[in-house]
Amino acid sequence: MSRSFRKNAVSIIRRCAISKDTTNINRAIRASEVRVIDEDANQLGIMDLRSALQAADEQGLDLVEVSPTAKPPVCRIMDYGKYKYQQSKRAAEAKKKQVRVEIKEVKLRPKTDEHDYLFKVKNARRFLGDGNKVKVTIMFRGREVTHPEFGRRILERVAKDLADIGQVESYPRMAGRFMSMVIGTLKK
Repeated sequence: MSRSFRKNAVSIIRRCAISKDTTNINRAIRASEVRVIDEDANQLGIMDLRSALQAADEQGLDLVEVSPTAKPPVCRIMDYGKYKYQQSKRAAEAKKKQVRVEIKEVKLRPKTDEHDYLFKVKNARRFLGDGNKVKVTIMFRGREVTHPEFGRRILERVAKDLADIGQVESYPRMAGRFMSMVIGTLKK
């Protein structure tokens, strides 16, 4: 067997081991004795694995290891395919209800005119109203970078203008030619 073949085989085995579902069902259960719970949540008691598998097979269902760390391990008689389907449905429902907060960016310059400034603040207000965070960035060009206090004044003004709907989460800081701060919605 060549070295590269062996190396590939080992990497495939590792990938399979990582992606494998950790729930043991039917013949994959390794304990000799298990505590069995039937489909209606009634305890059938402690049985040897063979009789537990037989009881599950008579009902046309699977024996699923629910708690492998217990002494003896707890197994439940259930339809495993239906159980996995319900789990995926619950996960999809939870994901659907999840709120995703995005960071929207508003870019300004130290010499931004009053009308443009008001327009950008109006957009930032709309973003905050939608439940997103706003990153306000001041872009410096050429020699403007030698006077960061102008940019800091603008950012402080933006924070003051948006104080009724948002609060500063990340205070102004310089990064190269850009000075930025993050404003988030007010906590209720």
